[in-house]
Amino acid sequence: MREQTAEAPAVPTDGTTAQPSATVGPWSSYASMVRWNVAQVGSMLPLVVVVQAVLAAGIIVGFGLVIPDIDPATALYLSTGAPTVLLMVVGLVIVPQGVARARTDGTFVFLRTLPVPRLTLLLADLTVWLLVALPSVAVAVLVGELRFDLALSPDWPVLLVATVLVTVTATSVGYAVAVTLPPVLAQLVSQVLVFFVMLFSPLTFPATQLPAWFRTVHEWLPVQPAGDLLRAGLASEVYSADARDVAVLAVWCVVGVLLSLRALVRRG
Repeated sequence: MREQTAEAPAVPTDGTTAQPSATVGPWSSYASMVRWNVAQVGSMLPLVVVVQAVLAAGIIVGFGLVIPDIDPATALYLSTGAPTVLLMVVGLVIVPQGVARARTDGTFVFLRTLPVPRLTLLLADLTVWLLVALPSVAVAVLVGELRFDLALSPDWPVLLVATVLVTVTATSVGYAVAVTLPPVLAQLVSQVLVFFVMLFSPLTFPATQLPAWFRTVHEWLPVQPAGDLLRAGLASEVYSADARDVAVLAVWCVVGVLLSLRALVRRG
């Protein structure tokens, strides 16, 4: 009977040592996941931009009709608060619905099986949603200028930092809602948050119009600090930023990221 012998791996004859195959680095994994997520969300992007434009028109033009003789100060407050409404709607409503759908159709489970760090999965997802939400500010400002002929005085460093911080905070909290709660409940909560952001948050009206206890609640929620920061970035000559607003948003952002990571690494 003929003996079968295992073939030894080839050894270099020039005295060098065989090198192991190259491994995929963190940046390559992150870039690949961003491309994959863009491919998944890409078809929704035009629809999201259209929804943002309709919401901006509904907020700015609609409230302008409710207040027929609107003065310049009120028009400025309304127009500079609309971008925050849009960013919050994308982060707290569209993101939870998208992630809940991914959990339902098995995409979320598939991503968790990939040999990619959980933090990379989360960062790639947040990056794509950040790109989806960014047109909100431009759309809202454009609608406000067309409707009220505003003369804004943007502070670009504050505006850029505020836009990124508000968007990341909203999307991370929305992501945490979607991965922590059951999909159906997450979608229900996101629908409730629409009314809370648009009707019961001091973004399109001053906080002084709310009861004292509700003003205190909003001081610790991320919505009002987000509006104050973006308003200071859009009209720096009228409004100013507060370090406390940054701190509140940062805390909510960290909490959202930690809850999301906990859900991503959890088994089952």
